[in-house]
Amino acid sequence: MRRPDVAALDALIRETAPDLECVTTRGMLGYGPFRYRYASGRTGEATVLAVAAQKRYISLYVLCVSDGRYLAERYVDRLPGASIGRSCIRFTRLADVDTAVLRDLVAEAAGRGPEDAAGSG
Repeated sequence: MRRPDVAALDALIRETAPDLECVTTRGMLGYGPFRYRYASGRTGEATVLAVAAQKRYISLYVLCVSDGRYLAERYVDRLPGASIGRSCIRFTRLADVDTAVLRDLVAEAAGRGPEDAAGSG
């Protein structure tokens, strides 16, 4: 059961980034909703951060870009207990990752906001 870990991660995000509005989107908890528009004219809605409880792991999506790289990718070395893709950090239990590092990541993402979100340009 991942519910206690998701609740703890939700609390960590709300405490670290209280200015990011919390919404539920596509079955996930989202923080910092924004609208984006691609050069093609296509538009959509996303959130700067999102948390999803998957069958085998918890996913933290971070839709921010820093220096041309997804922000999550910059934390690979600091989160060895997680599997990190371009914008997704996956871990089995919250205890598998350093929550202080997650706080740093959340604070940086919140500080950047949707202006630096992937796809918002």
